[in-house]
Amino acid sequence: MQQYEYKTKNSEETAQFAEKLARFLKPGDVIALEGDLGAGKTTFTKGLAKGLEIKRTVNSPTFTIIKEYRGRLPLYHMDVYRVADSMEDLGFDEYFEGDGVTVVEWAHLIEEQLPEELLTIFIYRVEEDNRRLVLEPKGERYQQLCKEIFS
Repeated sequence: MQQYEYKTKNSEETAQFAEKLARFLKPGDVIALEGDLGAGKTTFTKGLAKGLEIKRTVNSPTFTIIKEYRGRLPLYHMDVYRVADSMEDLGFDEYFEGDGVTVVEWAHLIEEQLPEELLTIFIYRVEEDNRRLVLEPKGERYQQLCKEIFS
């Protein structure tokens, strides 16, 4: 599986990369975000929201699991860290197949429910503010998306 890598020096650059990515997104796109606590998953999502022209403040849906935002495309922001049962039916597929972009933080916790094709982004803390973003596209749509972003 092909991977793409991008390094950032601070949270602003992480958000800017996500904002750039947002310009290429289409309805039904799914992004799985992985990284330790404090790695920058919500910062990344805030940048994505800005690129989708969302005006509301974006914050982690840790206790609500899903937050919806309206912009150029709807953004469905999920944080499944607190989902107790990975097979619990919370209607995720309705979002994955919906008219917006879905971002799932801690996506590996519901791996069985994720669509086969998606873009997984691993965010690694290199130093205090430096991050290494590793993108793993699964499916032709996401391979093409990565080629567009990195061209």
